[in-house]
Amino acid sequence: MEYTQLGRTGLKVSRLVLGTMNFGPQTDEATSHAIMDTALDAGLNFFDTANVYGWAENKGRTESIIGSWFAKGDGRRDRTVLATKVYGNMGPDGEAWPNHDKLSALNIRRAVEASLKRLGTDYIDVYQFHHVDRATPFEEIWQAVDVLVQQGKVLYAGSSNFPGYKIAQANETAARRGSVGLVSEQCLYNLFERRAEMEVIPAAQEYGLGVIPWSPLHGGLLGGVLKKETEGRRRTEGRAAATLADPAARAQFQAYEDLLDKHGLQPGEVALAWLLTRPGVTGPIVGPRTPEQLAGALAALELELSEEVLAGLDEIFPGPGPSPEAFAW
Repeated sequence: MEYTQLGRTGLKVSRLVLGTMNFGPQTDEATSHAIMDTALDAGLNFFDTANVYGWAENKGRTESIIGSWFAKGDGRRDRTVLATKVYGNMGPDGEAWPNHDKLSALNIRRAVEASLKRLGTDYIDVYQFHHVDRATPFEEIWQAVDVLVQQGKVLYAGSSNFPGYKIAQANETAARRGSVGLVSEQCLYNLFERRAEMEVIPAAQEYGLGVIPWSPLHGGLLGGVLKKETEGRRRTEGRAAATLADPAARAQFQAYEDLLDKHGLQPGEVALAWLLTRPGVTGPIVGPRTPEQLAGALAALELELSEEVLAGLDEIFPGPGPSPEAFAW
């Protein structure tokens, strides 16, 4: 396993991040534990979750599954870099109750305590803001986080789904307070969806944030979906079906699969390996439902893409270009 430092910190994390969103809703507790054991045995030490995972009436279920895995001992917690998130409403009995969501000092304090209890740990390595809270000033957010850092309950703070200007605003405010500020940004970024290259990734690099891409296969579309569809192994639905309904997008994915077929490469592994070549990227989040899917993701770490393949990928999925040149003279 290859490790890198998370942004400008001294924290060493694996180049792949284990996403746990499926734990509970799609993967039972025993299988979830097996996936985490397999990940840790392979040296994958960076686990990502959120307080709302479990969804609907089971919000918090995913954190509880991770907590029961930590409780098995054998150094599981000490060997894991744990990241969770705050923002979504965690009101009692699933109700959207005031002050049980977003980033007020009150909710941050409440949410941390609840996550720590579910996770069965006394600290969170990276506490991430799941979304921008336009109603709460960063002065208040950092005041709450600084207290948690002083108490030893949170070590670092990160963001998720932040635009570039909010990353700048958050860290400039932190600097004025003498706080560390954001050390990571979790954003939608993959071969098909490259808008993060316009402002988010440059801002993250400028402020020393590690970039953690989510949905690296764009909902499975970059995992060889057209071939699977033809062979009857997968039926596209939801966002994937809507994307493929666009003839231009479908042509891109067909060209992608044809290119990789020519080189004898697996689409899912290539999509992950491509992200590992991108400037500023710490590691993409993989969200396996089974240990077998995790093994496929780990194979991407061994894959080196040739200049010919990289050029072909850029031709099929061209990025937006550098900012501001992409939209200015």
